Amino acid sequence: MLVYGKGFLKCEAPGVPFLYDKRKSFFTKTKRGFHSLPLGTVDRVYFNKNLRYSSNSIEVVEKAASDMGSKEDKADNPALSSYDDAMEALSTLISRRNRGDRTPTRGNRDKLEQVITYLKILGLEDKIKELKVIHVAGTKGKGSTCVFSEAILRSCGFRTGMFTSPHLIDVRERFRIDGLDISEEKFLQYFWECWKLLKEKAVDGLTMPPLFQFLTVLAFKIFVCEKVDVAVIEVGLGGKLDSTNVIQKPVVCGIASLGMDHMDILGNTLADIAFHKAGIFKPQIPAFTVPQLSEAMEVLQKTANNLEVPLEVVPPLDLKKLDGVALGLSGDHQLVNAGLAVSLSRCWLQRTGNWEKMFPNGSKETEIPVAFCRGLATARLHGRAQVVHDVVSDPQDSSGSMETPCGDLIFYLDGAHSPESMEACGRWFSSAVGGNKSLSTAVNGYRRHGEYGRDFNRVSKQILLFNCMEVRDPQVLLPKLVTTCASSGTHFSKALFVPSMSTYNKVISGASAIPSDTRRKDLTWQFRLQRLWEKSIQGTDDALDHTLKLDGITVPPHDFLCGDAPQCGGAAGTQVTSSAVMPSLPLTINWLRDCVRRNPSLKLEVLVTGSLHLVGDVLRLLKR
Repeated sequence: MLVYGKGFLKCEAPGVPFLYDKRKSFFTKTKRGFHSLPLGTVDRVYFNKNLRYSSNSIEVVEKAASDMGSKEDKADNPALSSYDDAMEALSTLISRRNRGDRTPTRGNRDKLEQVITYLKILGLEDKIKELKVIHVAGTKGKGSTCVFSEAILRSCGFRTGMFTSPHLIDVRERFRIDGLDISEEKFLQYFWECWKLLKEKAVDGLTMPPLFQFLTVLAFKIFVCEKVDVAVIEVGLGGKLDSTNVIQKPVVCGIASLGMDHMDILGNTLADIAFHKAGIFKPQIPAFTVPQLSEAMEVLQKTANNLEVPLEVVPPLDLKKLDGVALGLSGDHQLVNAGLAVSLSRCWLQRTGNWEKMFPNGSKETEIPVAFCRGLATARLHGRAQVVHDVVSDPQDSSGSMETPCGDLIFYLDGAHSPESMEACGRWFSSAVGGNKSLSTAVNGYRRHGEYGRDFNRVSKQILLFNCMEVRDPQVLLPKLVTTCASSGTHFSKALFVPSMSTYNKVISGASAIPSDTRRKDLTWQFRLQRLWEKSIQGTDDALDHTLKLDGITVPPHDFLCGDAPQCGGAAGTQVTSSAVMPSLPLTINWLRDCVRRNPSLKLEVLVTGSLHLVGDVLRLLKR
């Protein structure tokens, strides 16, 4: 039966009425999908008498994705229809079909002035000055640093808001309140309030904001109305001219690891990139960074000196200080991000006058409080060093009991897309598949029940599932991944190159239908990736058929995975068996499932990397 519910949001805004179906359970048993660790008592609350707000449970916050129903359900459900309308509206704010497309700009300064104008229209210009912000920039690790910082302060008992980008499945992932994606009802309320006011003012030369500018002002709207104690804000691109840099007086700033990325916008040298990142520094506001290359550090230090910013370089976190607690985000590189988050959180508590309230008996600077350890352990970020066990069963087994033996299919997802992050991804993947069994249960809460006793009889094969945007340089990314993995003794049996499902010029929801015309994708880019791969593996691409018709490609036979790839430096002219171009991502996932169904002794460990868009698409398909 359908049950009607309504409520009221903050800022004296009436809640959007919504419907939900009591017949459907979030935890209905399915043949394929995620198996999550139990959340424990979700209404457990930790109180601190010195704080005005008590946090949500510090247990792992993992929401079950609900089945959004058929098209007929959507037609009868005004809330869902309104959400689809919101996604269509957001899509109109995208002016480029691809990220590499160039669009005319009015000038660097105008960008921030426009954001300020939008904030004035929404009545937020003065209100955002009251937000107690942690502002984080960087090339790699800034998202993880934000997630660690948010989790730490939430476990300390504060009401948290966090704005990050990009999203993987649903745009609401960008806006977290108390560790959860903002609810659909609240998102719609705040979205349409902002949309209506900005649309009314889109006259006399003032246009609607581009997508990221709109999402930025929407984030400020949400955090102001939700009365968060702390707003953790991740820079979108660069720093100095980023839309989030309208923040004039953050409590503290952070710069994560810097590297060569977005050179078409930020410059071709590390010094140029550091100059843009340091643009978030504000006069006399404390800032922290991690160890950087000297070229970048000199720029950061010079900018800090000019603004009288106390800049401190934070070493990677020492695991010994965590007293056996494991980080919620996996990989050695996360120790760097966790160390930065600890310093940012400590500084935020001190500058807001909460450190003494929480630790009245004092705490040494070298010690990590228990609440910090809880936050570091429960931090979650999808698509970064995430392990998902796909539950594969025989389609003829209607009970879903999995009594019919099948192989194992495990996805290792990491959205690495720069040389530095690709190297970190390779180290993590090699460690994860190299015998550290605990990783598969610790990463992001996903595990496969009863996996250990069966692994002894499995033949493990490492498979690469890859795609990257055309503005990236695969000639750098692919060799970096191969050499990093090979140095740890990990070699890919096969590489699969696939097109993404999602498109750059459309915002979709997690409930959007899977495109039905995936076979018509232009695979020119994927064939180029394959040639680069074969050249790096075998030293030649002579065996590839360059005359192959792109519209005639099909999935390989299932025994394609049985043979191992030739070793690096193989003889020229060796028959190519180490890679394939796949016509679509949905077909690829189903093909991998069929492979393990047909071979109970097979264990496929699939690394999905090269693009956050690809990682998000894979997660969408696995959740279906």
